[in-house]
Amino acid sequence: MSNTRHKSPSISGEHAFLAGKKRKPAPHEFVLDAIDSLSPYTHPMFGCLAVYVKDKIVFVLRDKATSAPDNGVWLATAKEHHDNLLQEFPNMRSIRVLGKSVTGWQVLPADAPDFESAALRACELVLAGDPRIGKVPEARRAKTRSKGTRRFRPS
Repeated sequence: MSNTRHKSPSISGEHAFLAGKKRKPAPHEFVLDAIDSLSPYTHPMFGCLAVYVKDKIVFVLRDKATSAPDNGVWLATAKEHHDNLLQEFPNMRSIRVLGKSVTGWQVLPADAPDFESAALRACELVLAGDPRIGKVPEARRAKTRSKGTRRFRPS
């Protein structure tokens, strides 16, 4: 699995159009740098950036104008780990934009006074293989046909 973070190509002059659309820098890129030895890879997810290590999603990096209190580093975890993780991350909380009071996802808010140190501590836990952070995503369901569609069956 290769790292999907790309550096800008060094194309100049008449071939600059070949460079394509400039990528927006990753939010909170220092997180990616901190776990670089694990060869993380990323995928866009709901206007954020999902971070994977091997087969697990470990973080979502968010920096959006809407619902700014949920900006920061989202931790992929499970409810049974919340109390224990709160001891390490006192400003951690459930994500509000998801509309539920408690979710498996927890956020280290970007506006917290300890944001960078907490995010780097979360990176240390991922580097150490801490089982409290990271989930293997569920397999995607196959799309079902709507009632009005038919499959072609040759006669």
